[in-house]
Amino acid sequence: MASEVIAVFIPIVMTLVAGLVLVTYFYLRSRERQMLIDKGLSADSIKEFFESKKDPYRLMKIGVITVAFGISLGFGLWLQDITDKDYWTPFSIFTITGFGFVVANIIANKYRNNQS
Repeated sequence: MASEVIAVFIPIVMTLVAGLVLVTYFYLRSRERQMLIDKGLSADSIKEFFESKKDPYRLMKIGVITVAFGISLGFGLWLQDITDKDYWTPFSIFTITGFGFVVANIIANKYRNNQS
């Protein structure tokens, strides 16, 4: 295929995938709520159910992961400039961001254990 044809399909496919993800999210959320109503739960018990599902440390986790991503991007670009190898940036993004996920969960579990 010509590169012009591929360039036209990239935004179309990205839009379709994003739309599919959103539709699936809202459909599954609606199904979950409908199943709770079918079980005969009251409005207060449904509200309590959704309140218990919320993670109070969600923003802290996002912050730790974002900082790890930024550090990994800078570190990877720095290594790429020093060594003239193109693989450092994706390597550092995946590894350091992965460590960021682990650290965020460890910190959240530590806070959660201190609260209880």
